[in-house]
Amino acid sequence: MLDLTILFTAAFLAGVLNAIAGGGSFLTFPALVFTGVPPIPANATSAVAVFPGYLSGAAGFLEELRGYDRRALFTLTGLSIIGGIAGALLLLVTPSEVFSVVVPWLLLFATLLFAFDKQLRAMTSREAGSGPFGRTAATLAVTTYGGYFNGGLGIVLLALFSGLGFRDINLMNGLKNALSFILSGASVVTFALAGIIYIQEAALMMVAATIGGYAGARLARRLPVQAVRAIVIAVGFGMTLAFLLRG
Repeated sequence: MLDLTILFTAAFLAGVLNAIAGGGSFLTFPALVFTGVPPIPANATSAVAVFPGYLSGAAGFLEELRGYDRRALFTLTGLSIIGGIAGALLLLVTPSEVFSVVVPWLLLFATLLFAFDKQLRAMTSREAGSGPFGRTAATLAVTTYGGYFNGGLGIVLLALFSGLGFRDINLMNGLKNALSFILSGASVVTFALAGIIYIQEAALMMVAATIGGYAGARLARRLPVQAVRAIVIAVGFGMTLAFLLRG
């Protein structure tokens, strides 16, 4: 009962954070590990927990998505599916011992991405002239990362869109949520077929994250985003340190 309470609370708070500023994976993944779920299944189950929120996020930008070039959207969708499956398969063949060593560095990487997202997007915006091969390779790399480890995915996708020459922030956010939903769906199906998802924990956390997302949307009108971002960054660094000490 204590474990389920921890998971429900972590998922609820993750839903709140994702609705306001992002970073919910910094709570769901560690909570699963600390309640006894092995790191690789914990990563897969965490992806399931935050998965539904991407669809509702994309729905908020339907107007922008409908106006986007259909052929380009189809291409991005295809690359997201390929990357999501590739990342999930890469996770499945990663030895547990290796993943346990890599986890704190992935958390640190995702936290730094979150902390310096504006600078990252400013840097990548200068690379808008990349050719078709470079754009495809960059998209596949980002979506594969998302399939392997969900943390910081939104920031990496926004940086990718800046590098591809996007300037409409609403379209970028719409594509970010849509592609996150697609690639996460591909990875979740792969994880489910592999049988590594903890179903009871995933179902509980999906409900909690959905409730938290609704509460977060209401709370977002009252809390300063910078204050929430500071909390997310502190949690990210704290979890990184905890996993380093645990290892």
